[in-house]
Amino acid sequence: MPAHFGPRYIGEKSSGWYHDVTMMMVSYRTDREKLAAYLPAPFEVAEEAIITVYYACNKQVDWLAGHGYNMLGVNASVVYQGEKEQLKGSYSLVIWENLTDPILAGRELQGIPKIFADIPDHSVLNNDWQCNASHFGHKIIDLGITDLQPVSAADIAAQQEANADSDNPMGLRYMPAIGGFGPPAINQAVTFPSKSEFSEAYIGTGHIDWQQLTWEQNPTQFHIVNALKDLPVLEMLPAIVTRGKTNLILPERWSRPLA
Repeated sequence: MPAHFGPRYIGEKSSGWYHDVTMMMVSYRTDREKLAAYLPAPFEVAEEAIITVYYACNKQVDWLAGHGYNMLGVNASVVYQGEKEQLKGSYSLVIWENLTDPILAGRELQGIPKIFADIPDHSVLNNDWQCNASHFGHKIIDLGITDLQPVSAADIAAQQEANADSDNPMGLRYMPAIGGFGPPAINQAVTFPSKSEFSEAYIGTGHIDWQQLTWEQNPTQFHIVNALKDLPVLEMLPAIVTRGKTNLILPERWSRPLA
């Protein structure tokens, strides 16, 4: 929207390629029952209850005419148990972004639960990577990775081949009825595939520090942040930093509703 002006420009130059993407990913095992409380049916917690918090610094984005933006998201490892489809993959609990355009496009076209935050570029000092997000001047999260060791090109290629066409990122496209009363206008499980090509990868030790917020500090998001903080960290898993590029428009694997 606004639909009366027609759709935004889509042409030869506005592909789905993000040509310069730096990512930080910190994963940990959490409590199955507490995580299950935030998964709508027919999503279920996977065999291992794993949360992944990730940051991406996106630059040279084609559909933004070369501009970029930063994002920080939270995924849960899940199984989708639909009437016709059963998929293993990740469920998007929330994504913060620091630019309106990808927030609107992701929510309206793909059903991704995106909201706004201030997310500065990451910093690197003595092999210590740090990033954070905040809103209304109050910190949401600090994310860091230390002790990074490089991954060989052969291992990167093998991992990418193993994950090809099977990552299955999923979410819930939910739009309430006008005014917020009555049954929702849209309530459907979706998948929104993408393809990443990594030129560099590193493994290290991650840490996460969620803040405890009040309504006065962050009136529209405090309940989200506090819920994520309350998911216990039972075991930290190896953290990852990658550099490469990503394509969000795959003709052979369109974003679509799940059956």
